[in-house]
Amino acid sequence: MKYLFYTLFLGVLIYSCSSTRDRQIQDTATVAAESDTVRIANDSLEYEIIIIDPGFSYFLNAVAQPEGYHSLDYLENKNQFLVADYNARVRQPYRYDPNIYEMEINYDPKIDYGYDVNYKLYNYFVYLSRKYNQRFSVPTRL
Repeated sequence: MKYLFYTLFLGVLIYSCSSTRDRQIQDTATVAAESDTVRIANDSLEYEIIIIDPGFSYFLNAVAQPEGYHSLDYLENKNQFLVADYNARVRQPYRYDPNIYEMEINYDPKIDYGYDVNYKLYNYFVYLSRKYNQRFSVPTRL
């Protein structure tokens, strides 16, 4: 009886290990990249920013201040300075990490991008400063 129990246990163990072989397992990097892609766009202006940064979509949905917390004027003013500082860092790859600052952002303060674009862009800078411990030079009083 003892040997029968061990043989049955061994058979179940072998069967359970071999059953995982045929399953389709998705690459976690692909799943993470798809779920962490945030599109910032204003289709009427043909303006688009695509952010592929793991954790930003979570930050935007769970950590960031809710939409409507800041006024549009506040966001536009902050983004004007943040984009200028960000673009200066893009142009200095030996001083700042080129993996963080990859491409320039063409932000024209004379164009009305709308609340959604300004809100997500501002929160991306907040996310960058928290995740990578970066300090942007933005005046506290405008």
